[in-house]
Amino acid sequence: MKIYKWFLSFIILCMGMNLHAQDFQGKAVYQSKTQVNFDFGNRNIPEDRKKEMMDRIKKANEKTFILSFDKTASIYKEEEKLEQPGERGGGRGPRFGAMAGTDGDLYKNIKEQRYLIKNELLGKIFLIDDELETLEWKMGSESRKIGNYTAFKATATKTIKRPNMSAIFRRPGRGGQDNEEKEKESEFTIKEVEIVAWYTPEIPINQGPGLYWGLPGLILAVNDDITTIVCSEITMNPSEKMEIKAPSKGKKVSQAEYDEISQEKMKEMRENFRNRGGRGGGRPN
Repeated sequence: MKIYKWFLSFIILCMGMNLHAQDFQGKAVYQSKTQVNFDFGNRNIPEDRKKEMMDRIKKANEKTFILSFDKTASIYKEEEKLEQPGERGGGRGPRFGAMAGTDGDLYKNIKEQRYLIKNELLGKIFLIDDELETLEWKMGSESRKIGNYTAFKATATKTIKRPNMSAIFRRPGRGGQDNEEKEKESEFTIKEVEIVAWYTPEIPINQGPGLYWGLPGLILAVNDDITTIVCSEITMNPSEKMEIKAPSKGKKVSQAEYDEISQEKMKEMRENFRNRGGRGGGRPN
């Protein structure tokens, strides 16, 4: 273990000296997949309609992101995809990232330990401005190859707050104000999960996909209990210089303020669904 730690420190030192000696930039492409378990409750929705909705939700939560980075900052954007012939609305379904505020352009500044996310929520643009969370990473000696890079395993415990999209389809309960409070609480799920990350000291920067950072090398893969993100391509020092610029448009809010707004929007979506009688089946031909 001591030899491993010494060797890892030596690689980081050598690579770090090399990077500081040049105008360093890079681009990494990530494939992200989120498993979605959707509960339709007791709604009278035809099975074929349920399947169609689940397929759309699954597709909406399989995405490609591009991380552009330098020594101190990065911008993480979803790759734009053209709508396929025959797709309605681009095949989009409910996206957990939009409600959680993690789906838009994400800028991270490691030196200032802050992040900015430009996110669209039901037609309105928000700019989330907040401090980066520092995870207590536990680094081990286990390694694997990801592409041409040797990556090492690290784990951390993180409290995650996610929107509960199934709450939209829940039948209205009884019980007055007490029931309303329970429904409001159930709109988000808060739980502690283990984060497993794989980073490479061959690219010694504290960057990674999404809001992940803080390891002695670029994070090439990371997964929690429902989302897996894996790097599929890396370009170092591209010939065309990239502009890593923080987003600036949108109503500026903190993460906590955005969560509150998102919670209200979910409540509106649930009420609109119920006012329509929860109709989910039968499209006119």
